[in-house]
Parts: sequence; C-alpha cells; structure tokens
Amino acid sequence: MADLCVRAPAKINLHLEVLGLRSDGFHELAMVMQSIDLADTLRMRPTADAQISLRCDRSDLPTDGSNLIVRAGELLRARSGFTELGAEIVLEKRIPIGAGLAGGSSNGAAALVGLNALWGLGFDGAALHAMAAELGSDMPFCLDGGTQLCFGRGERLEPLVPEQPLNLAVLLIKHPEVSVSTPWAYGRCKAMRGDFYLDGEPDFAQRRQALREGPLLQALLQGSALPSLRNDLQAVVEPEVGSVRQGLALLRQTERPLAVAMSGSGPSLFALFAHLAEAQAAHAALAAQLEAAGFEAWCCGFSRQGVSLDP
Repeated sequence: MADLCVRAPAKINLHLEVLGLRSDGFHELAMVMQSIDLADTLRMRPTADAQISLRCDRSDLPTDGSNLIVRAGELLRARSGFTELGAEIVLEKRIPIGAGLAGGSSNGAAALVGLNALWGLGFDGAALHAMAAELGSDMPFCLDGGTQLCFGRGERLEPLVPEQPLNLAVLLIKHPEVSVSTPWAYGRCKAMRGDFYLDGEPDFAQRRQALREGPLLQALLQGSALPSLRNDLQAVVEPEVGSVRQGLALLRQTERPLAVAMSGSGPSLFALFAHLAEAQAAHAALAAQLEAAGFEAWCCGFSRQGVSLDP
C-alpha cells in the first residue's frame, strides 16, 4: 500500500549540554545532533473522508491522536483549510521506541513532509519548520537532518558543513525492556546540577559560542580525532540505570572506538568508528555478551539528510 513513501531517520547526540532554565520553564540546551541511517518508513495513501488513520507493525506503539504522526497530519490539515483531507498511513518501525533517538519526532517530521506532498499543499520549508517546532523540540532537526548545532529547546538550528563528508560508523545498542523518562532525566539533572546552571541569555550566548569554537566542532569540520563526547544527561542517568552502566562498559571494551556515549536522555548507547567494517567487527566481538545482557544492536552510518521522500 503506498502512493508515497517517506524515510524517517534516527539521530544521535554528539553533544548535549544543559545550560540552564528558560523563562518558559524548558531547559536551554546546546547540542550537536547527527542523523544516522537507521530509519522508519511511512507509507501513505490519500483519502477524502477527513480521517487520518495510522497502522503500525509494532502493537505496542499507540496509533491514536497521541501519536506525533497523527498530530502532525491534523495540524497540517488545519493550516491548509481543507478539512476534507484524509490519509491512510502505515508505519514500519526500525528505530527502537523510547530510545533517545528521536524516532517519534522523526516520524512526525516525516508526516509533515509526506502529507504536504501527498495532499499537494505546497507549504515551504519555513512553514513546515514552524509547524514542527510547535509539535516537538527535535522535530525541526529531523526535517533537515545531517550534522547540526541545535540550540534553545533544540529547535534553533545551525547546519554544520564539514570539509569532507562525515562517513563515521555507529554501533548502537539498547535494552528493549528499559526506558528512561525524558522529564525524569531533566528533573534529575536540575536536582543534581542546578547549582551550576547558567543564568540568562548573555551566559547562554557565551556557551553557544564556546561550542562553535570548541574541539568537537573543529574535529568534525576538519576530520581530526574526536574529543570525549559530552552528554549532561548521561552524567545523571548512568549512575541510576543499570543497563546504561553495563552497556557503556561493554562498548568501551571494543577496539579503537573514536568515542562512546549515551544518546539524548537514553537509554540508547553508541560507539563511533572510522569505518563500518570496524563497527561490524566490534559488534561481532561483543555479540555473545550483548545477547547475554539482553541488548539489541545495530550497525549503521552517519546520514547527510533527515526526512526524505522515496523516489
């Protein structure tokens, strides 16, 4: 079933810094996000019954109005003014659920792009970005993807264009029975690190500039050795979630990883390698231990784009 197919790739965080609290109660963040080629697929067919119906090959994923795919479709239709528009959507999941990989946000972004094309609405990129920002902090990044600095709640984007394309490989692991609540992780961060939060826009701006000029960005732009990756949420999640501690310890055993870190609020974990063959070799070496500990694993590469329509 499909008149149109859309790819919705996952992301990992190469940097996640919690700067402080904003006046709206959200945390002010400074991040570097990277798309990877682990992706879900949305297959769409138009209808004229004013219904947006969603089916998924995962029975544990809600397909009602709480799903970002449905919410994105409803917002897009409302902005278009064509209330009769409908769609049948089938979601094929490959990105693990509740994993800190922006799977839900990427699905929502894919719905905006796909339904905009399916319904022939003609909204431009700026309009889609504005709608994405209304729906979720990670959704604007998911629209464009690649390698980007992400500020504010994550919706303020600055693309990073390396001298040479980033072709790094990822060994990604997640325990399927473990999830980490994002609000809990930020709450713990505030409780444990709140005394060190910056206070106000001038301080936030200074830290953003420090990231732009720092060693991680220089390494990514020039293709040089990566420094240790920073994730302020890892610092509060790792001590309290056993599978995160265990998974990071396993990944640190691999040969020649460029970096090892948690993505987002977890519990997904990753090791970076210079080549896909090295990531696959690391996976093979760890396979028995990962299986014994209950982890799922994927080997994938960096992607230069976010949501895309399949030709």
